[in-house]
Parts: sequence; structure tokens; C-alpha cells
Amino acid sequence: MTLKPDCPLIGQNGNIFNLMGIASRTLKDHGMSEQAEEMRNKIMASRSYEEALNILGEYVNITSMEDMENSNEEGEVISL
Repeated sequence: MTLKPDCPLIGQNGNIFNLMGIASRTLKDHGMSEQAEEMRNKIMASRSYEEALNILGEYVNITSMEDMENSNEEGEVISL
């Protein structure tokens, strides 16, 4: 099983293309370019916003910037 990188999507502009771009960049930054492309293809084929959000969650741990800042301070990873 591949670990999912944390991705600060909570509090971002909720436009699915914006969220997909942030998640894609996160995956690429973690050396997961193939997964980023796969995720984008699945989202583009999805039939609803909710389905697209679920797909995002399959590839990244959806967090907020605050969660990421707290995890860096405390040395722990917080994921949803």
C-alpha cells in the first residue's frame, strides 16, 4: 500500500478544478506523477462533485493548512 501525502484542501476555493490542481501538485511533489495523472483522469470522468471529492481522498489525505502547520510543530501527521 502506498502512503497518501497530506494535502491542504480544507479552506481552499472549492472549485473542483482548483482542488484537483492542488492535489495533483502535491502528488507530483511526492514523486507520484503517475498517480496524479490517474487521479485527474478519474475526476474528469466522475459524474458529481461528491464523487470527485471521494476520488481526491483516495489519492491524498485531505487536511487544512492549520493541520499541516500543527503537525509540523508537533512532529505528528494529522489526516482525515
